[in-house]
Amino acid sequence: MTDVAIAATAPTGEPDAKTEALAHNHGSLPAMALGAVGVVFGDIGTSPLYAMKEVFVGHHPLAVDKLHIFGTVCLMFWSLVVIVTIKYVALILRADNKGEGGTLALLALIQRSTGSARWGTPLVMLGIAATALFFGDAMITPAVSVLSAVEGLETVNAGFTPFVIPVSIVILIGLFLIQSRGTDTVGRLFGPVMVFYFFVIAILGGMQIAQNPAVIAGLNPIWAVRFIAANPPLAFLALGSVVLCVTGAEALYADMGHFGRRPITLAWLWMVFPALILNYLGQAAMMLRLPATVENPFYFMASDQLRLPLVILATAATIIASQAVITGAYSVVQQAIQLGLMPRLRIAHTSERAAGQIYVPFINWTLMILVILLVLGFRESSNLAAAYGIAVTGTMFITAFDLGVLARKVWRWPMALVIVVIGGFMLIDGVYFASNLTKFFAGGWFPLLIGAIVFTLLTTWARGRKLMIERMNSDAIPLKIFIKSSKSATRVPNTAVFMTSASDGVPPALLHNLKHNMVLHERNILVTVSIADVPFVKEGKRTTTQDYGDGFLRVTLHYGFMEEPNVPAALKEVDGCATDNLMRTSFFLSRQTLLTAERPGMAIWREKLFAWMLRNAQSAMEFFKLPANRVVELGSQVEI
Repeated sequence: MTDVAIAATAPTGEPDAKTEALAHNHGSLPAMALGAVGVVFGDIGTSPLYAMKEVFVGHHPLAVDKLHIFGTVCLMFWSLVVIVTIKYVALILRADNKGEGGTLALLALIQRSTGSARWGTPLVMLGIAATALFFGDAMITPAVSVLSAVEGLETVNAGFTPFVIPVSIVILIGLFLIQSRGTDTVGRLFGPVMVFYFFVIAILGGMQIAQNPAVIAGLNPIWAVRFIAANPPLAFLALGSVVLCVTGAEALYADMGHFGRRPITLAWLWMVFPALILNYLGQAAMMLRLPATVENPFYFMASDQLRLPLVILATAATIIASQAVITGAYSVVQQAIQLGLMPRLRIAHTSERAAGQIYVPFINWTLMILVILLVLGFRESSNLAAAYGIAVTGTMFITAFDLGVLARKVWRWPMALVIVVIGGFMLIDGVYFASNLTKFFAGGWFPLLIGAIVFTLLTTWARGRKLMIERMNSDAIPLKIFIKSSKSATRVPNTAVFMTSASDGVPPALLHNLKHNMVLHERNILVTVSIADVPFVKEGKRTTTQDYGDGFLRVTLHYGFMEEPNVPAALKEVDGCATDNLMRTSFFLSRQTLLTAERPGMAIWREKLFAWMLRNAQSAMEFFKLPANRVVELGSQVEI
């Protein structure tokens, strides 16, 4: 970070109808619902590949009998109803931050709406923790999904077993390679495939149900009660695998900015949810008739002749499952950068029509490397499934807490309603999370390790950035005093633009230019880029100016959080800037070198980590679209 750090402020004006339509309407509702099926629901849609199997043959196996089969399918059905349909689709998708979703969007919405710092620190820490856990989920999902699908080759021919790992890695590499094409392209490609996939799994389930229709009785909640009452400790352990049926719900929320609430709701209620229920019931019906199929009930629902085509289709679907968390990770990263929790990274907007569709190269390649290492390290989907639930349930629990704060403080729900509804969600999520903690040594340590690393990075950047800004502001000279004291300085022709994050005071680059070059330019423009909490800012609200006279002008450029700042283009529209001729304009940036203070604001190791992140952040020149041959960087030292 140079002294051109982005200042996140309140919006300068609400988006007009045109820009709001651009942000939220990416096409017709059916077309967007199709795209959502292709991108958002891949993760939760492929859970039938491994969820039922893990309950019965995973780390805490169950007896394959009527009580346990009915109890399991009942718990899965009501988990999908309560957690996904009611909690996420009906409630949380309404908690959008100008169309964006995810834990950080929910956090920003609460803070902006309440205008109170009472919940500030706890909410920020919870938001960062949920973000950290989400990244653990984003690493595990592609690995476990693709592995579970490719392992279906073993049900076709045992001789295919040695090829499972290599084929999985090739597929994963291909998935990450196509991300730069954008989610709009990926959605159009994957949407029809997923529609066909959901149609197939619904048909397979329906055929099995037709042979044993009594399995429908398993949806009665009484079977869940009987299952738990028969052996409470074993039922508690089984919940750690049952929860795999709802993995992907958090990605559904994080991906909302890509498609919007209505298309996601439509796709879930009319296609995804019915197909999942039919398939789980079909697996249960088959296991009641043929207990030996418990080894891989999803694939054994198909006949021998159709099993290989099903493996191919399921593999394609798991590629799409990975897409949900990858695109969700992009959205979370963008929000974290705007909230000052991460250094600037290069973000590419991949659609002219849909502002929420982005691509983050650094995150893409980092995820690819870590996912491949996971596949090579864990080698089987069952091993990865043990690590899967902790990140998912931890994030869900935090989201439920934030939803409770939102419901009480923003939506003004009565406290009794908050306790009953949100308390119920937190109880369910808490039980699932506690059950998954029992799998810590079986692989659950991995998402917690990743979460701890990401949490450390985010909090270190936020703390270091705060300390640096405070230190720089404490040494700042008021601009009016500087102008009076510099009247005798030699003036040179042309225009100098000084980028600064502060709305007052003299930028360090201006001080250093006068100190070392002993000159001032004819025109000196102090520019601050302010990111508002709306997707787009009206053109008429783009700039605010303050003329100090004597050749000094302060300009604040306002951008929405989905816009790319272009400082030279914006300054051309400002009267009095005289930046039309870039060859007569110089852009001055200040780059800080960190020094350890006698009483440092952070531990030494964290200061070194912050310095490393600072050095590797995207340069301000690239971020603000400054012409490379007109930029001058002046260094300064800062103690934090």
